[in-house]
Amino acid sequence: GEKTAVPNNNSLRGFDVIDNIKSQVEAVCKQVVSCADILAVAARESVAALGGPPWTVQLGRRDATTASLDAANTEIPSPKSDLDDLISAYSKKGLSTTDMVALSGAHTIGQSNCPSSGGGDDNLSPLDAVTCTLFDNFYFRNLVKKKGLLHSDQQLFGGGSTDSLVTTYSTNTARFFSDFAAAMVKMGNISPLTGTDGEVRLNCRKTN
Repeated sequence: GEKTAVPNNNSLRGFDVIDNIKSQVEAVCKQVVSCADILAVAARESVAALGGPPWTVQLGRRDATTASLDAANTEIPSPKSDLDDLISAYSKKGLSTTDMVALSGAHTIGQSNCPSSGGGDDNLSPLDAVTCTLFDNFYFRNLVKKKGLLHSDQQLFGGGSTDSLVTTYSTNTARFFSDFAAAMVKMGNISPLTGTDGEVRLNCRKTN
């Protein structure tokens, strides 16, 4: 359900990689390492492989036995979100405005379906038109030049309260990396299932 939520639909790819990792882990260590932990570590390793910062992934998550399409639709910010909506959505999860701007910097990699209308729906456009395969600060440099791909991206720089932080990140990669790593740790600590809650899935695509 969450994969097909409006903010996620047709943008989440690469789960075959997670399936492959999971099958190899299960072959060695059956039903110990959760899909949630695998995703968290894969995110860090992906960022590192593309030149981004490291952070310590806290392990021990368990997998949910349910997924909520409604929650994903209402709690994940839309690409059409305005700045106030973005700040509010992150705040509800205990994340600051600085966390929100830093985490948005993940759009320095990845692609989006573009255009959304008028044909060509299968065309992918890089979220960072300059260095889409490097984890760097060009996402913020693009915003300063008013070249954010998504509406929600450009909302971070356009006369609002986050302009100064975007400007800082656009010229200070070390500050962006530091804030991004800290925000990833905070995000990874949002209500994880631990202990006997949830389960350790055998197949990441379905409950046991």
